[in-house]
Amino acid sequence: MSGMADVALVLEGTYPYVAGGVSTWTHDLIRGLPDLRFHIVTLMPPDADLTMRYELPANVSAVTPVTLQRLARGHRRVRRQREFIESLREPIEALVAGGGMAALGQVIEAIAPRREALGQEVLLDSREAWNLLVSMYQASYAETSFLDYFWSWRALMGGLFSLIVAPLPAARVYHTVSTGYAGLYAARARLETGRPAIVTEHGIYTNERRIEIAMADWLFELPLVGLGIDRPALDLKDFWIAAFEGYSRACYEACDEVITLYEGNQAFQIADGADPAKLSVVPNGIDFPRFSAIERRRAERPPTVALIGRVVPIKDVKSYIRAVARLRETVPDLRALMMGPTEEDAEYYGDCKAMVEHLGLGDTFTFTGRVKLDEYLGDIDVVVLTSISEAQPLVLLEAGAAGIPSVATDVGSCAEILFGRSDEQPALGSAGAVVRLSDPEATAQAIARLLTDAEWYARCSRAIRERVRCYYQERDVMTAYGERYARYCALPDRDWRAPLAPGEVA
Repeated sequence: MSGMADVALVLEGTYPYVAGGVSTWTHDLIRGLPDLRFHIVTLMPPDADLTMRYELPANVSAVTPVTLQRLARGHRRVRRQREFIESLREPIEALVAGGGMAALGQVIEAIAPRREALGQEVLLDSREAWNLLVSMYQASYAETSFLDYFWSWRALMGGLFSLIVAPLPAARVYHTVSTGYAGLYAARARLETGRPAIVTEHGIYTNERRIEIAMADWLFELPLVGLGIDRPALDLKDFWIAAFEGYSRACYEACDEVITLYEGNQAFQIADGADPAKLSVVPNGIDFPRFSAIERRRAERPPTVALIGRVVPIKDVKSYIRAVARLRETVPDLRALMMGPTEEDAEYYGDCKAMVEHLGLGDTFTFTGRVKLDEYLGDIDVVVLTSISEAQPLVLLEAGAAGIPSVATDVGSCAEILFGRSDEQPALGSAGAVVRLSDPEATAQAIARLLTDAEWYARCSRAIRERVRCYYQERDVMTAYGERYARYCALPDRDWRAPLAPGEVA
C-alpha cells in the first residue's frame, strides 16, 4: 500500500524534537539509508516543545508525535462499561507487576473494539475507573499513602492508555530505540499488525528508570519496621519499577531481534526477560572521515577540557565541575567547557551555575549551550564524561576520531572504547582513563596526566584514532541495519504467538 513506510522508528523523548545523543544516531541512520522510507513516531511528555531540532531527510515520509499521559476526552460512556473496565483489571495488574506480551495483548484486545470512543472520561475519570484504582490499591499497596498511589496510578495508566489509543502508522517493520513506553508501543504494533519488530537499546531503559526512581523524593516509601530484613509490604517505588519491567518484558517478547551496542548490556537484557537466542550486538559508528579531518589547534590557547552532553543529573555535571576545581590547582590556566543544551532541567542547570560561582570558577568554566561540535573539537585537548549511566557514547568516538583522548566513568561501553574489546587484534592500548562514579579527585588526576605528560597523551591519541577507524565507522552500522531491514521487510505477517515454520528466521 502506498501509505506504508518501510520502517516505523519508535522513539521516546528524542528525535526530531531533542538534539544530541540518540537523536543524532537516529538522524544519521535515516540519512545513511536513503532508499528506505521512514515514519517517525515520537512519544513526548505533556506540554513538550515540539519544535523540530533537525531538518528531516527526504526519506522521512511522516512524523507522528504521541503525547504520553494525555488522552482526548472521548465518550462519556461506552456500552457495558462496568464489564469492560472490570475486564481490564487482571491483565493490567499482571502487566504492571512485571508481566509481558500476553498481559498487554489482553489489554489491547479489550480496548481495540472501543478505541475510537475511549478517552479520559471512561479510562481515567469514570466511577468504574475509580473502582479499578481502589481495588488495585487495596490488593497490593494498602499500606502506602492513597494520595501518592492515586497520582502514580493516574500517571502509569495515563501512559499505558495513551499508547494503546494513539494512531498506529502502517510499516513493514517497527524499530524501537528503547524499551519502556516506546517498546510498549512497538509491542502493540507487533500484536496488532503481525509485522516484525526489533529493538535497539543504547542504554538499558529499566536500569535508568530504577536509578531515577531510587533517587526520587516524590515517591512515598514505607518506613523500616523493626530490625527484620524483610519489608512489610510493597511501596510505590516497587509499583513504578515493576511496571517498567513489565513494559520491557513485553517489548522483548514482541521483538524478533533484541540489539544492543555492546556485549555488557546483554546480561541486563536477559535478566529483564529477553530470550538469549534473540540477542545481537551492533556497535555505534561515526563519520570517521569527517571527524578525523578536524584540524587540531594547539598553539596560543590554554589547555582545554570539555564535557559534551545535556546538563541533566544523569550526566553528573556537578562531579565534572568539582573535578575542574581540583584540576585548576595543577593546571592554573585551564579552560573548561560544558557543551550541550541547558533547557531540559532548568533547576539542575541553575544548581550547576551556582556551584561554578561558589567554587570561583567563573573565569575558567563556560556553559556554551548547543554548539556545532566540529567548530570546537579542534580546540579541545581532553573530553570528560562523568555520567552515572551511558550506553556507547558517540562523543567519545567522535572526539576519538579527531585524536582526542577521554576520561570517562566506568559506565556502559566506556571501558571498551578506551581500552579495547577483548577481540581487538592487535591490541591498540589505552586511549585515556576510566574512573569510578562521582569521583572528582580521580577524574582530575586522570585529566592532569593527559594534559601534563606529552608522551602519554600522544600514545592515547594514536590509540583512540586507530580504534575508531577499525571498529566504529558509521558505514558498518548502515550495512548492518540495511541488511536487517531488508530481511524483516520481506517477512510475511505473523501472529506473535504462532511458532516459526521450519527454516523460518524470526
